[in-house]
Amino acid sequence: MAESMRGKAAVTGIGETKYSRSADRSTIGLMLEASMKAIVDAGIESNEIDGVIPYSLGPVAEEVMTGLGLTDVRFSAQTPMGGASPVAALQCATAVVAAGLCQNVLIVLARRSASESRVASRLAVMPQFRQIGEFENPVGAIAPAQLYAPMARRHMELYGTNEDQFAEVAIAIRNHALLNDNAIMQKPLTVEDHHASRMISDPFRLFDCCLESDGGTAIIVSAADRAKDTRAPVTILGVAEGHPDSPSTITQRPDLLTLGLAKAAPRCFGMAGVTPADIDVAQIYDCFTYMVICELEDLGFCKKGEGGAFIEGGRIRLGGELPINTHGGLLSQAHIAGMNHIYELARQLRGEGGRAQVEDAEVGIVTGYGDLGDGSVAIMARA
Repeated sequence: MAESMRGKAAVTGIGETKYSRSADRSTIGLMLEASMKAIVDAGIESNEIDGVIPYSLGPVAEEVMTGLGLTDVRFSAQTPMGGASPVAALQCATAVVAAGLCQNVLIVLARRSASESRVASRLAVMPQFRQIGEFENPVGAIAPAQLYAPMARRHMELYGTNEDQFAEVAIAIRNHALLNDNAIMQKPLTVEDHHASRMISDPFRLFDCCLESDGGTAIIVSAADRAKDTRAPVTILGVAEGHPDSPSTITQRPDLLTLGLAKAAPRCFGMAGVTPADIDVAQIYDCFTYMVICELEDLGFCKKGEGGAFIEGGRIRLGGELPINTHGGLLSQAHIAGMNHIYELARQLRGEGGRAQVEDAEVGIVTGYGDLGDGSVAIMARA
């Protein structure tokens, strides 16, 4: 059944605003700007959008419809999975167009770090975080860095993963951001800089943690037959989501180190008909450096416990075996909850990556990671 969705949809339009630490407009304003850019990029008219999936923390679909003047929307939804939401929305949109309900689905997300995207606001509205009161909150763990730090420390204790490997993730991604004019962090990062940065929640230092930032990104997913008429479609080969055991808490899981992504990845690769060896470029959700290592393991690029060694030797840098986060990621470009990762993968597979273009990139993967461990993944290919 799932394999019937292979190749039935494509990313046909991408749009992004300028990313910054202090946007001069509202969240809906950022969403509409990114949406219009995606519509123009796809070469379609606004009223050809007949599906809307906005990020769950922000303006609802009706506000997007009004702002864009959409008059024939047949489907709207939300995928409230935190940072796994955008890639999960790709799965939702793919299913919708494959079923014939819509022709062009707009997925859009915007964040303003000074308002609704702050940690306190997220904790108040996300159902996952309401469940951490029994075990995590009593010891003072409420922020994401505090919640994921025990996972990273457990990995270090079991497998010898170390802060030099965390630094390599941060530096590789920062080096890619330096090639992107729309990345917030534009200063080179060294191992010494990483190790000297202040501790946030052991073992996470400042440069192990993603940015808080403002901006908007939009993606248009179209039915395959409609995609043929757009400027530069990127075919969606596989999509999946997965949830960890005990999804509403971390510390009570039998295994702290296995994410929902481990369940989603085999389904996604099976649907796509490819293996990790076929992937040319990867956009890995990088809320923290450790999460990149853990996700690469759960995706099957290496065995559990081998992620630290896997990322060494330039493997994840441009020119390496598996370049990751060629835009600068959440760590150095902007925290747009992973929607910017989808944007970048489409850009790479179109051959429009600029100074960070991966040579001969034909097949790529993008992941999402949602708060207490929800995972989402998509594999796409040059059309």
